[in-house]
Amino acid sequence: MRYLQNSTCDMNGFDEKLEFLPVTNPKKLEKSGRRKWYIIGGIVVAALIASLIVGLLVWHFHSQAEKNKQLLMYMGAMRIANKAFIDQYEDPESEEFIALADSVKETLRNEYDAIEELASYHVESEVTDFSEGSVIAYFWSTFRAEQSQKETIDHAMEKFARSIEKEAKGKLPAVVSKEHFAVVLSSVCLFSLDSRMVRRVQDSSCAFRLHAVQDKTQEFLSPDFPNHPYPSDTNCHWLLRADPGHVIYLSFLSFDLEGEQDGDCKNDYVKVYDSLNPRETKAMITMCGSYPPSKEFSLVSSGNVMLVTLDTDNAGNYPGFKAQFKQYPKTTACGGVLEGVSGTLSSPYFPAYYPPNITCEWTILVPEQQHVKVSFSTFFLKEPNVDENICPKDYVEINNKRYCGDHFSLEVLGKSHQMTVKFFSDGSHTDEGFSAQYMAFEPSNPCAGKYTCGNGVCIPENLQCDGWDDCGDLSEEKGCECAEDQLRCNSGICKPKLWACDGVDDCGDNSDEQECSCADNEFRCQNGNCIPEKNKCDRRDNCGDGSDESECPVVVPVICKDYTFMCNNGECINKKNAECDEVEDCQDGSDEENCDCGKRRFKASRIVGGVEAAVGEFPWQVSLHLKNQHACGASVISTNWLVSAAHCFYDGHLLRYTNPDMWTAYLGLHSQKHHSQVTVMRRFKQIIVHNSFSISTYDNDVALLELETPITFSNLISPVCLPAKTHDFPAGSNTWVTGWGALKEGGSAAVVLQKAEVRIINYTICNEVMNGQVSPVMMCAGFLKGGIDACQGDSGGPLTKFEGNQRGFLAGIVSWGEGCAQKNKPGIYTRVTKFRKWIKDHSGV
Repeated sequence: MRYLQNSTCDMNGFDEKLEFLPVTNPKKLEKSGRRKWYIIGGIVVAALIASLIVGLLVWHFHSQAEKNKQLLMYMGAMRIANKAFIDQYEDPESEEFIALADSVKETLRNEYDAIEELASYHVESEVTDFSEGSVIAYFWSTFRAEQSQKETIDHAMEKFARSIEKEAKGKLPAVVSKEHFAVVLSSVCLFSLDSRMVRRVQDSSCAFRLHAVQDKTQEFLSPDFPNHPYPSDTNCHWLLRADPGHVIYLSFLSFDLEGEQDGDCKNDYVKVYDSLNPRETKAMITMCGSYPPSKEFSLVSSGNVMLVTLDTDNAGNYPGFKAQFKQYPKTTACGGVLEGVSGTLSSPYFPAYYPPNITCEWTILVPEQQHVKVSFSTFFLKEPNVDENICPKDYVEINNKRYCGDHFSLEVLGKSHQMTVKFFSDGSHTDEGFSAQYMAFEPSNPCAGKYTCGNGVCIPENLQCDGWDDCGDLSEEKGCECAEDQLRCNSGICKPKLWACDGVDDCGDNSDEQECSCADNEFRCQNGNCIPEKNKCDRRDNCGDGSDESECPVVVPVICKDYTFMCNNGECINKKNAECDEVEDCQDGSDEENCDCGKRRFKASRIVGGVEAAVGEFPWQVSLHLKNQHACGASVISTNWLVSAAHCFYDGHLLRYTNPDMWTAYLGLHSQKHHSQVTVMRRFKQIIVHNSFSISTYDNDVALLELETPITFSNLISPVCLPAKTHDFPAGSNTWVTGWGALKEGGSAAVVLQKAEVRIINYTICNEVMNGQVSPVMMCAGFLKGGIDACQGDSGGPLTKFEGNQRGFLAGIVSWGEGCAQKNKPGIYTRVTKFRKWIKDHSGV
């Protein structure tokens, strides 16, 4: 092979012809061939490099696209119409389970492949469980796609679920055959999962399957309970089953998790589902915080399955829980006909939480000449984010009116001898339910011997025209003639004149404060003075009491006054009640030091018509015993010290009550007749009574009690917060007084710890009512209408004010009063802020 001699070898315009000729000049040929191979080799190398670059670019973009994709997971349940449930379907290892699961997975794969938006993204599906009805399959499906495609996939999954429903209604069920199995779908429900749920679904390291046994109660515990706290970053689930035709009755005997019951449970929580997979639409309750040992918390499923899940974060672990479950035959009769002059009715399984998906209807019949009245002693049908005016979810319906939420005194009067009561619960979020009594009444006299309110409630006649809404609809206060010591509100209600101009809206329309209010462009100081609005928060005390500078948006250092909070570095700030509000305001952080106080692990109970406190609701409450009998109260302020009233230890002619050997303190006590394992008994090392205490005036009525041995704090024993000397407890603030005192004047002492909500009363008004006997070191609380107060035996106990962060501060110490809960005779308390330095000097607290 050679190049023709007359050809040119021009790199700029290469023209080549080939011929097969004898070789006549081997050197020339060798030289020419070498050059050609160089050129061809260069072209090949360039092509290879170009191919490599293109390949790398393709790989890069593909890799980047894959990197941008994420795992999308959907969980659901489908009903298989042509199958009957068998016991083998409970065991994921059984041949029957595996065979049916394979058929379900093939069904899902075929359905997804038939939908264009899903076919290319589907990764896999997995069947986790089966349950009755005919057979319900629980599954999850995963897809891999970019986040921007999630909405498209969501819509496609909805389309899939709707198509199954449509086919089932049209009697054209989706069928897939595999060997001898055929799956006929009649319904599908789906929902997407967040990343935390995905991890829980895929993690089987802490999963338990439990089946109820007839006439037997079984128990299960959170990991390491009770010897150690549950582990961090844990996802556990318990799948509970009962026999066909039964429901599951679940109870928590002990429950102590991170968080607060009224909080959002964003850290650690237990969630219970009326299903075998964690569908939010099947969530019955989310629980965190602590429940007192006396509170057995029970839930009932609507069918024979239930799922309990525990999720924990990576910090702040607590003891956990102990639960038990058993099975009951499913209630088939809910409602019915009730006849007679009286009787009772309640939500299913009361007092346990009623199950989801329940509909009940009662027809009440009384003698024809009488009418029906229903009185609810308990009514708790509360759900989050529900409009209680229309009650679209769980409700009781009477006389075509729906009732939901919490009601503490609900009575409904009928208009004939017949009444229909309906109860409905949807598929999620249940509550404690209701208990009611029905009775016949004479239409002409529905509240024999009592006043009949417009809403049908019956109240004692002496509560009419007393200035307080006892009926709940103000019907007993309308059209009343106000007495000389009362003022008439714009609404027509009568209120005590002493309430006028005290800075509290007692009328409800602020008319008792109108004539004493400042102009529109003025600010009203706490002492009643008016200053220009522009002078508020100008870093000057224009009011004279600092109230114009106490609630400003920016906390700044100010000149120290009697009413300003002083930091440990000697600097004062303009913020009111700065201590222990969980916001660091002092530059040295001292306003948030020593703040392990005032918190209660157990929330306030929903007491109906009573004043019993829940176990652990006031963990700083102490019972002081003298000769084996409750004599006074006290409050825990540290591991070594209690604070009480000086008059409890006033030495008489024969007995020296300051002798510490005479007294015994009981901490963590709830009932005077039952000292539980958590109750702690202590003797005293010393009793320090204020050296200026006066038995004639009760001035300086405060005492400190040092324990012989320190105590260990627990859920039932913890200290109350001591307020700074500048802490403000304004008139109108709601506070709680607690103790085991007499339930009424001259009555016997209470066995169980009592609580009463009382309002702080303006000092000037209180002193006027009490004929000048109230000194500046005292404060008043109660209701001028009477009926609620601290009684004998509560002396020395706490008056607790819960601030915005639900931290309890010791506002007062029960001191004295005239009688017990008498009208215009409020309770008098030692003002703790006046003795903050004295307490610090003598106890170091």
